[in-house]
Amino acid sequence: MTDFDAHILTKIRPNHLGFGGLDRDNLTREIQHDPFAFLQQNIRQSVISPHWQLRGLFTGEAGQDTAPQAAFLAAETLTGLTAFHRHLIYLGKRKTGGNSEYFFTLDLSDMAEEALLAQIDTPCHFAELREVGPMVDGRDGSVLAYARAMLYWHGKHIYCGRCGQKTSVEKLGHQRKCISTNCGEMHFPRTDPAVIMLIEDGERILLGRQAIWPEGMYSTLAGFVEPGETIEHATAREVFEEVGIRIGNIRYQHSQPWPFPSSLMLGLYATALTTDLAINKDEIDHAQWFTREELLNFGDQGKFLPRQLSISRRLIDDWLYQRQN
Repeated sequence: MTDFDAHILTKIRPNHLGFGGLDRDNLTREIQHDPFAFLQQNIRQSVISPHWQLRGLFTGEAGQDTAPQAAFLAAETLTGLTAFHRHLIYLGKRKTGGNSEYFFTLDLSDMAEEALLAQIDTPCHFAELREVGPMVDGRDGSVLAYARAMLYWHGKHIYCGRCGQKTSVEKLGHQRKCISTNCGEMHFPRTDPAVIMLIEDGERILLGRQAIWPEGMYSTLAGFVEPGETIEHATAREVFEEVGIRIGNIRYQHSQPWPFPSSLMLGLYATALTTDLAINKDEIDHAQWFTREELLNFGDQGKFLPRQLSISRRLIDDWLYQRQN
């Protein structure tokens, strides 16, 4: 496997968190199992992305005006902290000047945040990737998204879902195995596919909002793909369940890893075949058709769109400004 260039793969600009950034080095994962042993073997060529409560580490003080930079710390400087870890995972490698640099993530959530930061030589702070993602370098943000998703998965699979016994780490953190000799179930990282769709009706689009969202925020409709569904069927079903209209001409656009906590967002456009809304209050709080002019003056109506990090905003902006991918 290699570090694929996201621009070359599709000839369109990647979404935030979707730049790739690492060779995930599957061959090494197949022959190595203990992430600590592998880290020690390559300690001088390794860097670690520490996480605390699923928040990544960034250089500088919190709240500073400059754009945050992901903190990938030399593994040699963190040897005193590895004893406090919950999970250590090998993420992959990146070649720099002909040499390989090995990337790990380390969950230090069992330490107090202030005590942890005090042991790091340079000024750093922990931040939620969802909040700072648009400001972070594309490749680095993608590595942090990968790390966050893996740490979340490990936290949910400490015990076997089949028999309840503990699980052990294998393949450098990319597999867990039940320790029971009567079970031995293998557990692998999972991601949940979800469709997120912009519905068009000529010169207007359909946006909705959840009751728990900040007042005035509107976004595209979305929902999880159910077992046995195609993404097209899931798109049509979710739209009908939420607002009671039928759609066609469903077109896949692009995707985005969304590790909040563990989704893969599949972005689509579709055309409305019916337009009279029947809002299901059990699903969403409100939905409405908006013209380009209304969207360009959204703030005047006390409304706003989702943050720049999300694929939803990308779908809306591409339609609003008639951008070609």
